[in-house]
Amino acid sequence: MRLATLDNGTADGALALISRDGQRALPAAGIADTLQQAVERWVMIEPALRALADRLEQGEGSPIDHDRLLAPLPRAWQWLDGSAFPQHGALMQKAFNLPPIETDRPLMYQGLSDRFLPGHADVPLPSEADGIDFEGEYGVITDAVPMGTPADDALRHVKLVLLINDWSLRAIAPIEMKTGFGWVQAKPACSLAPFAVTPDALGDAWVDGRVHLPLQVMINGQWFGHPHGREMQFGFHDLIAHAARTRALPAGTIIGSGTVSNADYAKVGSSCISERRAIEAIRNGAPQTAFLSFGDTVRMDALGRDGSPFGTIDQRVVAAI
Repeated sequence: MRLATLDNGTADGALALISRDGQRALPAAGIADTLQQAVERWVMIEPALRALADRLEQGEGSPIDHDRLLAPLPRAWQWLDGSAFPQHGALMQKAFNLPPIETDRPLMYQGLSDRFLPGHADVPLPSEADGIDFEGEYGVITDAVPMGTPADDALRHVKLVLLINDWSLRAIAPIEMKTGFGWVQAKPACSLAPFAVTPDALGDAWVDGRVHLPLQVMINGQWFGHPHGREMQFGFHDLIAHAARTRALPAGTIIGSGTVSNADYAKVGSSCISERRAIEAIRNGAPQTAFLSFGDTVRMDALGRDGSPFGTIDQRVVAAI
């Protein structure tokens, strides 16, 4: 199933089912008003949602007005972002002479979750001097996860899979990292591709808690990278278990993979500017690629057999008014 949220003038929007071709929608009114309600009651309402999805494939539904699409989950109880691609961390450490992080645990921080930007909306930010960057990653939405859930039991809590652009302000990040308290100013609101999909809808692209699809990134219409999601050191089951070790996770928790990054970066490119700058620093002694300026556009697609299952993130960076 593909699910989306239509703008109805409320903060959480209205839940709708989306056809496999991404062209038609049927509102889920009477089953669940919002995606948050759906994940809270998933076991009870999933059969009704799937029946609605079947009706879509039989030709029902109305054409989608993409301008009316909000983020699939416009706001969440919790946003926990991992850093599960080891190549990304290794490049950053080597380029900037950072000490290795001595841990065998997944890396994770808790970020801003009161809003997620639609994948087509302009992204307002305060200053080009802040080092505006994107980070392409995959994510999942969970139902309620009990405290202490082990990794072996965690994947059953994954209800939906997402494509995420985790915006970052690189000039601010080092300052906040030195405090030891984590990010606030360096991590503005993330963007979500328009469709959240059930793991079964990904078919053989959902393997061992990982999205086995390349994530293509285009900047101002030019190719930037297409690293593959299979190289996660920790799958989403590991990330969920890590997050739930000392707390229960509420239904509607979003967990991110961190920047998608591959060992073959010379061939497949990167999914953030900071990583490309790290590669340039290693090769040439100094980074050359600039961070984003106002007016620049960022496009992201997860490339499946039948197109992009999550739809497209295609946004322009603008000055905040």
